[in-house]
Amino acid sequence: MAHTILLIQPERKLEGRTYCDYETFQQCLEGICKMYEEHLRQIHPHSASITYDISQLFEFVDSLVDLSCLVFQKPKNAYVPHNKEWIKGKIYEMLKQQAA
Repeated sequence: MAHTILLIQPERKLEGRTYCDYETFQQCLEGICKMYEEHLRQIHPHSASITYDISQLFEFVDSLVDLSCLVFQKPKNAYVPHNKEWIKGKIYEMLKQQAA
């Protein structure tokens, strides 16, 4: 499992840029889903449960000014960058496996 750094810019203000550090890429994908769930809790504070589908998750991801990740690859001994579309594809694969 590869160490991953998630880079997030939720809005145009540069001061809002941040990053999250994950031991594995899988944890990074789960972190993105949890980030969206927290967003839903903030906009629906009185809801007892939070439900959503993948299209809503992807709308959230697309609403972010920037979302990218750096995944460490041992053979190269370097971090390899990946963009928002690549991340969405990996989230889809993860959720598909979880649903099976």
